[in-house]
Amino acid sequence: MLASYRRIFTPPGAVAFTLAGLLGRLAFSMTGVGTVVMIATRRDSYALAGAVSAVGVATVAVGMPLLGRLVDRYGQARVAVPSVLVAAAPFAGLLLCVHYGAPTWTYFVCWPAASVLPNLGGMARARWAHLHRDDPAARHLANSLEQALDELCFMAGPVLAMLLCTSLFPEAGLLAGGLMATGGTLLFAAQRRTEPPVQPVQPVQQDRDGIWRTGGLRVVVPVFLATGVAFGSMEVATIAYSDALGQRALGGGLLALMAAGSCVSGLAFGLVRTRRSAASVLLTGVAAMAGLLLLPLAVSASGAGLALLAVALFVAGSGTAPTMVAGMTVVQEVLPAGKLNEGMSLAVSGIMIGISAGSAVGGTIAQHTAPGTGYAVPAGAAALALLLTAAGYRRLRPHRASTTAAATAAVTAAAAAARATDAAPNAEAVVSAGR
Repeated sequence: MLASYRRIFTPPGAVAFTLAGLLGRLAFSMTGVGTVVMIATRRDSYALAGAVSAVGVATVAVGMPLLGRLVDRYGQARVAVPSVLVAAAPFAGLLLCVHYGAPTWTYFVCWPAASVLPNLGGMARARWAHLHRDDPAARHLANSLEQALDELCFMAGPVLAMLLCTSLFPEAGLLAGGLMATGGTLLFAAQRRTEPPVQPVQPVQQDRDGIWRTGGLRVVVPVFLATGVAFGSMEVATIAYSDALGQRALGGGLLALMAAGSCVSGLAFGLVRTRRSAASVLLTGVAAMAGLLLLPLAVSASGAGLALLAVALFVAGSGTAPTMVAGMTVVQEVLPAGKLNEGMSLAVSGIMIGISAGSAVGGTIAQHTAPGTGYAVPAGAAALALLLTAAGYRRLRPHRASTTAAATAAVTAAAAAARATDAAPNAEAVVSAGR
C-alpha cells in the first residue's frame, strides 16, 4: 500500500503542501468542539454554544464557494493568505469576548467573521489534479488519500480539542485550532511550485451563468447534502443512544470507529484499479453506503448493545469514503480547471449544510422517540442520496461536446496568434502583453 501511494509524491513539493494542508484541516476539525465546549463552560449554556456554532457553519457554507471562485480567478496564495490574516482579528475577538464575559451579541458578530476561510482540502485536491493531470490512476490515489486524511482529521481533531479544553482552560482548544489553522494555511500558500496556474477568465456569458449550470454539479451537490444529513444525524443518534444506555462517554469513541472505517476504506479504495467511470463508481458507492447504514439501525432496534453497535458503525463507515472520493472525481471531470476550486468548495458546502440539518433533525428525533430510533434518519438520508444519484446519473458524465468545443477554440486561438505573428513585427510583445 505504501509503495502504491508513494508514487503520487514524486513531484517536488507534494509532501510539503500535503503536510501543511493536513495541519490546517486538523485545526478546522477542532473548531466545532472547541467552540461548543468553550461557550458552554463559560456561559453554562449548550443552547447558546450550539447557536453560535451553527451560525459559524452557515457562514462557512456561504463563504467557502465565494472564496473558491476568487481562488480560481486570482490563485491560491493570493486569496488564502489575506483571508486567513483577516479572519485572525475576529477570531481573537471571540476568544476575548467569551473569556471576559462580553455581551452575547458579540459572539454572533465575531464568529461568523472568523469562519470565512479557504477550503484547504479543495485546494489540495486541485493541486493533485494539476500535478497528475495526465495520470488518472494517480489522481484516483490522490483523491483517496485526501479523503482518508479528512477522516483522520475528524477522528483526531475533536479528541484533541476536548483534551485541551478540559486539561488546560476552556479557550485552549479553540485557541490551538486558530493558531494551527493560520500557520497551516500560510505554510500551504508558501508552497508556490505546486500551485496550479490561474486559468484565463472565461467569456462574459459563461462566467455570468456560473458553474451551477453544469449538470453534474447539480447532481453531486444535492447528493452530498443528503450525505451530510446522514453524517450529522448519525453523530446525534450515536451520542443519544449511548447516553440512553448510561454510557455517554463512549459516544465519541463510537463515532471515531465510524471515521476509522471510512479512513481504512478510503486508503483501500485508492488501490482499486477500475475502468468504470467515476459516475458509475459514485452510484455503486452511494448504494453501498445506503445499505451499510442500515446496520446501526438494525443493531439498535434489536437491543444488541454497544459492542455490536461499535462493529456496525465501523463497517457502516467503510461505505462513506468511496462515495466521497467518487463524488469529488466527478466534480473534477465535469468542471474546467478554471472553476475547480469553486466547484469543490460548493460540494463541501453542501455537506456542511447537510450536517447542520441532520444534527437538528436527528436531535429532534432522539428527543421525542425511543432510543435508537434516530438511526432511521441517516439510513433514510442515504436512501435519498441513492435516489438522487440514480435520477441524475446521465448528468454525471463529462460532456464530450463541450470538451471538443474547447479544443476547437484553442486551435482557433493558436491559429489567430500565428497569423498575428506573421503580420506584425512586434507581435510577440503584443501577444505576451495580452496574456
